[in-house]
Amino acid sequence: MMPDRITAHFHEQAGWCRDLGSPFTAQLLIALARDFKATGITHGLVSEWSGNPRRDALGLRLVGALHHAALNGSAPALTAVYPAQNPAWTMASVWPVVEDYLATQGDTVRAFLRSAPQTNETRRCIALLPGFLDLAARFDSPMDLLEIGASAGLNQNWDHYAYRTANWKRPGPSDVVISTEWTGPAPAHLAASPTIRSRAACDLNPLDITADAEALQLKAYVWADQPARLARLDGAIALARKTGLRVDKADAADWLETQLASRRPDGLTVIYHSVFLIYPPQETRERIRALIETAGAAATPAAPLAWLCFEPEPLFGGEPASGMMRTRLQTWPGGAARFLNQSDGHVTSVRVLEEA
Repeated sequence: MMPDRITAHFHEQAGWCRDLGSPFTAQLLIALARDFKATGITHGLVSEWSGNPRRDALGLRLVGALHHAALNGSAPALTAVYPAQNPAWTMASVWPVVEDYLATQGDTVRAFLRSAPQTNETRRCIALLPGFLDLAARFDSPMDLLEIGASAGLNQNWDHYAYRTANWKRPGPSDVVISTEWTGPAPAHLAASPTIRSRAACDLNPLDITADAEALQLKAYVWADQPARLARLDGAIALARKTGLRVDKADAADWLETQLASRRPDGLTVIYHSVFLIYPPQETRERIRALIETAGAAATPAAPLAWLCFEPEPLFGGEPASGMMRTRLQTWPGGAARFLNQSDGHVTSVRVLEEA
């Protein structure tokens, strides 16, 4: 059964890549699936995968390993056929080079496969931005930010980025620009100026972007034919190195419990995350929710609490098969919750929801 599951996973992931604007990654995954089914070199590399290939994002691990080799200079032949140097690529010319690399560098590929993919997608900040601005306008309080599942922590700098769509824009103090297609009214309070008192974040396996090797690993998971995403990531990493962001290595529930227990008696605490809550075990998700709701029940007008997230619809009662994410904002005292907008995982477009 596992071989069939791997092939199906590669094809499913290829469809997602195609839908999110990466024909190169989609075609590469189809070629890998074909080679796997034919018991080629791909079969030898991953046929014994012990976990769930879909949950483990095995396809993204494999294409990440290949992109990493194309980026780091260790495989000049691979670099030469990848989109950055070969915009007119065809899979017919790419695949023989890929096949040769997999055949000769199997140990390197297997080592890379051991790490779970991390996509610190900064464009998710534009989906979260209306929530942050709403909080800044509603609460005359400094913000203490707590991000869980923060990956390399780049989204901690959401207030440093500039935002731009066809019908609205918000300047930022850095040259990192987050843009997308936007359907619906512009966010309210675009001129709001949040006061950030503190920033903290955690991840189970954070990447240290001050280390060139780990920054390159993060970049390898960006799809090779998406130069705008690659350039935005480079800019976000450079900014994070200037601002000195850090991410604690910790279980999200344990870390959040500690942070909430020691939060200040004044100011607005904002717990936020994006495309994270699907990954922890069910019991961890339930514990995180319980911790937030308990802290919310104890919130006061002087020390309010907010929970802002961008997560798959099913986690909050949406359609299981929609494949879409929603931005949800809940605040205490009171516990009122609103859905602000809807998008895909890469935020290629945003649709403002009526509830907003």
